[in-house]
Amino acid sequence: MATSRLFGRCGGLLEAAKAFSASFAYSSSSSSSGNGRGLMMVIPVSPQLGKFLGASEASRTDAIKKIWDYIKLHNLQNPANKKEIICDEKLKTIFAGKESVGMLEISKYLSPHFLKSK
Repeated sequence: MATSRLFGRCGGLLEAAKAFSASFAYSSSSSSSGNGRGLMMVIPVSPQLGKFLGASEASRTDAIKKIWDYIKLHNLQNPANKKEIICDEKLKTIFAGKESVGMLEISKYLSPHFLKSK
């Protein structure tokens, strides 16, 4: 009642907005189920990354999230430069044997580990 008095003839717009927000909520929840596209798409990974993640398939976002969790858990960020990650033996296997990598280089070194589907 109060809504109709406040917005008057905009009732149709309100209904359209509610329908849109309901469809948006449905579509965003369905992409988190593993059937996503782009960065959320689950694809096969290399044996090295699979061993690190504990799975033979992963999405790019999940892989990066797990790598960051590992970095923070083991305190592998350089205290003087938080943008630099100091690699231990486990990280060296997925970061091409580098001693340290920059925060922005993580996706570059992970890219070869995501196998292209044919």
